[in-house]
Amino acid sequence: MKFAASCSIHQDKLMQPCTRWAPISLQERTNARYGAKIIGYWGDLAARAGVMILWIFALAILIAPRVAYAATWQATAGAERITWTFPTPEIHTVTFLRQTLDPVTLQNIPPQQPRPQRPGVGGGCPGTTPDVPVPTFDGTTCVTSGDELFVNGAIYTVMFPKPGNFKLVCLVHNNMTGAVHVLPTSEPLPHNQAFYDKQARNRQAELLSDGAGLEDQATATEQNGQGKDQQGSEMRQGSKDAVTAGIGEIVATGGGSDTVSVMRFLQGSIYVRVGDTVEWTNLDPVTPHTVTFGSEPADVVDPSGGVTMDTDGARQATITSSPAAASVHSGFLQASFQDRFIPPPPGTLPQSPLGVTRFRVTFNSPGTFTYICALHDDLGMEGRVIVHK
Repeated sequence: MKFAASCSIHQDKLMQPCTRWAPISLQERTNARYGAKIIGYWGDLAARAGVMILWIFALAILIAPRVAYAATWQATAGAERITWTFPTPEIHTVTFLRQTLDPVTLQNIPPQQPRPQRPGVGGGCPGTTPDVPVPTFDGTTCVTSGDELFVNGAIYTVMFPKPGNFKLVCLVHNNMTGAVHVLPTSEPLPHNQAFYDKQARNRQAELLSDGAGLEDQATATEQNGQGKDQQGSEMRQGSKDAVTAGIGEIVATGGGSDTVSVMRFLQGSIYVRVGDTVEWTNLDPVTPHTVTFGSEPADVVDPSGGVTMDTDGARQATITSSPAAASVHSGFLQASFQDRFIPPPPGTLPQSPLGVTRFRVTFNSPGTFTYICALHDDLGMEGRVIVHK
């Protein structure tokens, strides 16, 4: 049996299915005006230990009306094992961290293994768990696939020799989680394949609708920034000096969370005059973005030289050169992680500092200045600032 682990669909702005998808995060450049990525958990699945186990691990990259999508992730379940397929260029991991189970209830109890960084930057278990021989997981030893090598049709299989309820995470995306329920052979499976297929389709449609609403919300935010000075067609175009650099939301489910991210600059083209300042704001609660003029830097996390911090916590820069010579990089624009409380041990966590979500650029030369998000330009996250004298 096989089970949809995530869904990615790619459509053009008329909502017609496209023949292939591109990177998210899955991604081939499209004509869609807006792109949305959905990463999340789509439900709990159960199976018999020693027979088969069912699980839905949701990762979807969708593009809402005027939003793009990717191809469907699938998890193939066989005797005592599940095989995950990585069909797109977006990097992910299939990771089971060490988990302590109550021997009677088979439920997770403290302590649990702290979440490491992804293998590609030195994290993992540490490193990756080879897929030959097929790794097994019963909660006592961490198991993780690689990240950058596990794309474009690669597969990863994990065997489950004992009953238990196990959390599954992606080490690349903090809000991409799932659950594997391995049932004793004496217990019946709760659902069949058709149930999970329908569940995945319904959830996909719901998240796509959310992405369309987020686009409208971002446009409304731009308009509010301009206020009463906007009239007629200007109201439809948004603010003259503000751009939304991505917008998203986190939606809770019974077994994890879904994340919907619109991967577009809204508005994609903005018209200003020499001496004006444009401000970009990332309205996504999780996904980072950048505003990058010129060549993509080797270090996309930190801002380029010449970028300073305003007293209100926004980064700012000035472009005085021609469009061909302009080179400015905002660094990550990202909200801080939510404050959390963990009961002892280990107790509370330090309060998260404010994130840098805004970036301002003053343009002192005329011309058409193109820019990208260095993380999601392959998805079509590009924009233009047209500066008139």
